[in-house]
Amino acid sequence: MIESEERDLQAMVEDFFRYRFSTDNALITEAVNRMLRAGGKRIRPRFTLLAAQAMGDDPESHLPLAAYMELIHVATLIHDDVVDGARTRRGVNATAVDFGNRVSVLAGDYLFAWIFRNVTKNYPHPIPMILAQTLADITDGEVLQLRSLGDLETTMDAYRATVGKKTASLFAASAEVGAIMGGGAPVMVDAVKAFAYHYGIAFQMLDDLLDVTATEAELGKPVANDLRERKMTLPLLVALDRGGARLRGEVARCFSSGSDPDAAHRVIDAMRACGALEAAREIVRRESQRALDCLAPLADTPAKASFAAFAKALTVDR
Repeated sequence: MIESEERDLQAMVEDFFRYRFSTDNALITEAVNRMLRAGGKRIRPRFTLLAAQAMGDDPESHLPLAAYMELIHVATLIHDDVVDGARTRRGVNATAVDFGNRVSVLAGDYLFAWIFRNVTKNYPHPIPMILAQTLADITDGEVLQLRSLGDLETTMDAYRATVGKKTASLFAASAEVGAIMGGGAPVMVDAVKAFAYHYGIAFQMLDDLLDVTATEAELGKPVANDLRERKMTLPLLVALDRGGARLRGEVARCFSSGSDPDAAHRVIDAMRACGALEAAREIVRRESQRALDCLAPLADTPAKASFAAFAKALTVDR
């Protein structure tokens, strides 16, 4: 039953984008639609709809708001691919490859402005303020990540702060606005917001882990991309804490070697040898459980069960 209801919610989102999404600029609409057609889990808009449903409201009436949350995510991906110089996204060309960096940056900027125009026009306080703060947090998180590139002294607390802003904040906002517009009491709104925040932390931690354990086909992008970009990720931080001077030296050589694939794979082998990958999986499990614990104030409904299923899926060994 839960899987069927989840497919229905995702189908609602996909139909909205297929039949109802357009902007006033044809080129930007096409650039965004290419990204949407490339796929994606649509977790953020589903969180908006599930949160409204958990409050006892009809999720379908909140489809436009749910779509805006996904479009914020899409705009950040378009910008990320320009910043990172990425060639692929979800197994297809990154937007910048097909449209160039200038159009891509402008497409992301336009999309943000288009979203906020519609949200400000159609939704009451505090919805526009939540989205504005979330966008500020995402940008701040990206800057924090850029400043930490290659910094082997990065702490786990600094990592969590970065992930909380650049990834978890949008999950949290997606659930929060759905719960507010669904008429939820403050304690219920806070519960789904906290769940989504900790889910977002665990989601990014797992994404970091998959970068060094999954295949390129599974990722839709090159394996060990984070290492080549010198990002300080969960498995790397755990490995630096456990692996001693030898592993630290291997990481430093990897970071100074440019795009040498052998250097990245030597680091991954060292991560595995010191137990860092399994230790990182356990951290993901604990964070997922923190998310599940936040659901306690909610009544036992299919929406709550669906939220729980999202968190539990993060702990399945890949």
